[in-house]
Amino acid sequence: MCAYRVAPVQAGTRPALAGMEARIAAARGRISPLYQVLLNSPPVVEGWEAMLTAIRQKTSLPPRLRELIILRVAVLNGAPYEFEAHVPHARAAGVPDALLDALRQGVQPPALVGLQTGEGEVLALTDAMTRDIEVPDACFEPLRAHFDEQGLVELAATVAAYNMVSRFLVALRIGH
Repeated sequence: MCAYRVAPVQAGTRPALAGMEARIAAARGRISPLYQVLLNSPPVVEGWEAMLTAIRQKTSLPPRLRELIILRVAVLNGAPYEFEAHVPHARAAGVPDALLDALRQGVQPPALVGLQTGEGEVLALTDAMTRDIEVPDACFEPLRAHFDEQGLVELAATVAAYNMVSRFLVALRIGH
């Protein structure tokens, strides 16, 4: 296991952070290693929490779809901590263990068994945004059959947000 590149802030050690720690613990049930590192920068953790709460809890995307995106991004970016952190959420959202295992092993979306309507297209978007950044029209246009404008924005925002999360985790060796 590699040491974190930035020391985690232990809960209760910085009185100025007590309010933020309480909000994070109330929303998440605990202060995870990710948030312990983020607490080194109060403005960043505050903005991070607001944005990720919107992505996780306030969009119109079905939880299963959101979790598939998160898991796929984690695999593509080599962020196993993120993947494992979201396995319970994915299970709760109805993702079967066989699909979780296939995702964990890096099975490509066309070969994934158990995807529901539109999920393959969403994973293709996830792959394009994560690997290439540029999304070809041939990848994006099929999404219009499944999502309105709000849904398209929320899909792109979810993929982008979890690329941020996984890249932050990997860069600072959180959970390695």
